[in-house]
Amino acid sequence: MSKPTITRLFVGSLVAIVGGLVLFLAAAFLAVASSSLVMEGPDVTGIQPTTFAWSMVAVAAVALLVMIGGAIGQFVAWIGAVINTARLEDKMWFILLLVLGLLSFGFIAMLIYVIVGPDGTRTTSVTQAHSPA
Repeated sequence: MSKPTITRLFVGSLVAIVGGLVLFLAAAFLAVASSSLVMEGPDVTGIQPTTFAWSMVAVAAVALLVMIGGAIGQFVAWIGAVINTARLEDKMWFILLLVLGLLSFGFIAMLIYVIVGPDGTRTTSVTQAHSPA
């Protein structure tokens, strides 16, 4: 997987996570504001059986699926970046991405990689000047 593909996947899945979170919060806010949720103190104990309430439940479920899809996209981008950097001669980026990802700091490592990281699929062409014999 090339770095531009990894970058598009990383940014796209990040947008999906943020969009899903905004959609989920909007559905929760609208459900609470319309008294669709039965509350006992800070706890939700039930849902009013109205069309709007079930619509907000459906919107929240879709938002959760979008966030899960975005999280899977983040994981695939990380795997792609690790494989991409394994092809490099200098293994610093590979080790950095692998270790930080396994220690749950993969988002920070991926953000740095997307901004300044190398592309392991890019071939460097060395041209040699031929001298006449």
